[in-house]
Amino acid sequence: MIVVKSKEEIEKMRKAGRIVAEALDAVTKEAKVKVTTKELDRIAESVITDAGAKPAFRGYKPDFVHCEPFPATICASVNAEVVHGIPNNRQLEEGDLLSIDIGAEIDGYYGDATVSVVIGNGSPLASKLVDVTRQALYSAIRVCRAGRRLSDVSHAIQVVAESQGFSVVKRFVGHGIGTSMHEDPPVPNYGEPGNGPVLKPGMVLALEPMLNEGTSDVIASPERWIVVTKDGKLSAHFEHTVAITEGEPDVLTVL
Repeated sequence: MIVVKSKEEIEKMRKAGRIVAEALDAVTKEAKVKVTTKELDRIAESVITDAGAKPAFRGYKPDFVHCEPFPATICASVNAEVVHGIPNNRQLEEGDLLSIDIGAEIDGYYGDATVSVVIGNGSPLASKLVDVTRQALYSAIRVCRAGRRLSDVSHAIQVVAESQGFSVVKRFVGHGIGTSMHEDPPVPNYGEPGNGPVLKPGMVLALEPMLNEGTSDVIASPERWIVVTKDGKLSAHFEHTVAITEGEPDVLTVL
């Protein structure tokens, strides 16, 4: 069932979203050559807990997969890692493409957002992939208006991605969000327009395009967390938590 939030609930989600935005801002500023993703994880956890919130990912375990609870505050996915990268002691290198996904919970409500960055001086291809993935997210956000269909949002992502020669990951999707990290409806990053639920004021969606340099096919690791591109080529990921209103889309995960 798709949950429609009250204005009061959306304000609570805005609080969570701002904390996520603050953590992402702090982490991206420190994402440099020779810094480890484990160090970035500590920075994010400090920002979140200092704000009185809880890291939403640490200890998270979906009911539908057999895996250990997620062991970190952020997902740090490097190069061919699409999503769910686990922070470790590997130092970032010049040209790495890093996707940072952060979630936070405060007062029972969640925020969720992702950014991708190129470390130092990367290749033109890596920079283009990051730019196009960001463009795909904002194209989708612009479609988030009452009266549109959910697949209009999905289609907007696919059009941007494929027009620039990139593929869209189909196995993983965006989602509703509120008092749970993942709520209905699932939000695919592809599809024909004019289908699915009608968007209504009070719906809150976590839009998260995942674009690949090459094939859209991905492989999940044995522990079912880290997901990589099947052909070993680059992947990028952007995400915002967005509320549907009577007018303009309301992005909750911003400073």
